[in-house]
Amino acid sequence: MTAPINPSQPKNQQVVLRTSLPGPLSKAFRDREDAHLAPGAQAYALEAGVVVDHAENATVTDLDGNTLLDFVGGIGVCAIGHSHPRWVAAVQKQAGSAAMGAYSSPARVELLERIAAHPPAPGVHRTQVYSGGAEAVESAMRLARAHTGRQDFMAFWGAFHGKTVGALSLMGSTWSRGLGPLMPGVHHSPYADCYRCPLSTTYPGCGLACAEQLRQNLKNGPQVAAVIAEPVQGTAGNIIPPDDFLPTVASIARDSGALFIADEMITGFGRTGKRWGVEHSGTKPDIVTIGKAFGGGFPISGLVTTDAISIAKPWSAPSGSSSSYGGNPLACAAAASALQIIDEERLAENAAEVGAILLSEIEDFSEVFPFVGMVSGRGLMLRIELVQDKVTKEPLPKPVCMRLFHILTKLGLITMATSPHLRLQPPLTLDADTARTGARLLRQGFAEMAAGGWWKP
Repeated sequence: MTAPINPSQPKNQQVVLRTSLPGPLSKAFRDREDAHLAPGAQAYALEAGVVVDHAENATVTDLDGNTLLDFVGGIGVCAIGHSHPRWVAAVQKQAGSAAMGAYSSPARVELLERIAAHPPAPGVHRTQVYSGGAEAVESAMRLARAHTGRQDFMAFWGAFHGKTVGALSLMGSTWSRGLGPLMPGVHHSPYADCYRCPLSTTYPGCGLACAEQLRQNLKNGPQVAAVIAEPVQGTAGNIIPPDDFLPTVASIARDSGALFIADEMITGFGRTGKRWGVEHSGTKPDIVTIGKAFGGGFPISGLVTTDAISIAKPWSAPSGSSSSYGGNPLACAAAASALQIIDEERLAENAAEVGAILLSEIEDFSEVFPFVGMVSGRGLMLRIELVQDKVTKEPLPKPVCMRLFHILTKLGLITMATSPHLRLQPPLTLDADTARTGARLLRQGFAEMAAGGWWKP
């Protein structure tokens, strides 16, 4: 591996605790916010209770002067670290010249060229830009319908693609409960979670039974416009499928006349240790949805496809695939800067190297702690399964997970331990020393949980 250029963000970052968490100033501001903020904000942010004064690389510092390690990273958004100085300068410069409008701009030209320089697959370079992930997924669905002339879609159990009605319909999970009726014509198939096999088999002896189930679903069901899948299922718990799963899915989709959409919102731009999640298996997608790391923290998303697919009408008609905010100069300058930093600081390589270090520090948790079922990871996208029983793999109840979340937070580490499918997604700029600090805090918090017997429901 080519040695990564050392990220220009601060290294060997440390926790500083000056008050109990949350501190008095954070509490006061949260009280003011709670008087007006609608419910439903991100669980980890609500539960942590801190109010951020400033953030730098992998740390956030609250109004009370407490500095905590951020191993949530905006759920994949914080790729280049908080407030990367080069990114800040690019956004400030663009904001002073032109910030809005659908006109072409040097920033947008640069952004499109940077995406095309490292495409998800040969020929997949034609980009349309939006402001949020669900918006890009909805556009990908419209494009697939326009290109194929078909109406239906196939998605996977455990998927997460966004919270607008069309994207929500793709989710084979509990997220859509109570929000129906959803969009008709969406079907679901089992995803390759080999820790909790949905078909009660064992890989590789199963012969990739989940993919074969997809084949049967497409063969016996309605004709679909596209099959959509995440290279690694994020919200379901950073589930890494076998490397032969995704190319098999893409092949099955094309055999049925459908397109294959890779949702790279979380996996794209280096999170998994490669530029694209599909690179691990050599899968060629027809459409790729992008976001999160894409903007370096600025709200921007998009889709990338081929010349042939992009010309489909009515998607390609003037204003047919546009967005009021999509492609504005400020967003494009932020994203172009983020991609330049990812390239020049070799953050995909850094994610692979530091992710391996972090995984090596915690992979024995399943042997050491009675409530850890398994640990896995790809790049800086790690998974810890919290279970009541290692044989049945029954997940820890939500209230028990919350105990662990608060133990870790009080130690100065913000995580996604609010769920039994604990995900670690720190910035791609994370250095080895800070990764080891985070791992030490994880071990300390898990040990406290085990010693107190608090993991028992």
